[in-house]
Amino acid sequence: MRWLEIRFIVIHDSFEIYAGAIAFVFTILGIWLALKLSKPKTIEKKVYQDKIKEFVFNETTFNELGLSKRELEVLQLMAIGLSNQEIADRLFVSLNTIKTHISRMFEKMNVKRRTQAVERAKKLALIS
Repeated sequence: MRWLEIRFIVIHDSFEIYAGAIAFVFTILGIWLALKLSKPKTIEKKVYQDKIKEFVFNETTFNELGLSKRELEVLQLMAIGLSNQEIADRLFVSLNTIKTHISRMFEKMNVKRRTQAVERAKKLALIS
């Protein structure tokens, strides 16, 4: 008799049971996601004393690329995060001159973005 009663409740109130189950699943998923996203991510930087060495400028690569000293100077200022206008102000030249230096440098280094240029220059030991 009890079995029929439970079966009647499940059939009669099936929408409410399914909706409640789905709401419960999404509530648990939301709590888990909130806990996952709210944890601060810590990045451990391990510094090995034996791998730290002084920067040595790679002059042969510099000459092979055909960069000018001014382009290298602009590249170094780009690496520290200065904008084009800030670089122009620091070097006492116009903004268009800096844009020209950057575009020629991009062509010579075969890159399309500032970040690519800085990364490539660091790999080639042109900047530290």
